[in-house]
Amino acid sequence: MATYAVNTAAVAHARKLIKTRQYVLDSDWGEVQPNAEAENAYLEKHSWEDYGSWFLGLTEGANDETKARHAFVYGDLRRVHRSGLIACVYRAAEWRHKDVELAAHDLLQRLDEVSG
Repeated sequence: MATYAVNTAAVAHARKLIKTRQYVLDSDWGEVQPNAEAENAYLEKHSWEDYGSWFLGLTEGANDETKARHAFVYGDLRRVHRSGLIACVYRAAEWRHKDVELAAHDLLQRLDEVSG
């Protein structure tokens, strides 16, 4: 099973988006999460660093500047989605990636606090 480190740059990016109210509170994550085509289009116009800021987990041992390096997407590459954070909490908890689970949970609590 893969192991993951928390992507502190992604956590900081999510916090900034939440602070500036760049979020969606009600969405169907299965419909809005970025697919491979959306990710490829994003990478055509942005750096790998920018791309990585949308993923709360970094796959240990995976090469930098690869999609395999990034896990636990929390937004649509524009805004944070509450449903995306919930999915991250759930998936990380399911597979016992505690650090990623706690980071996603903290962001979810922050979002709920800000959005009232």
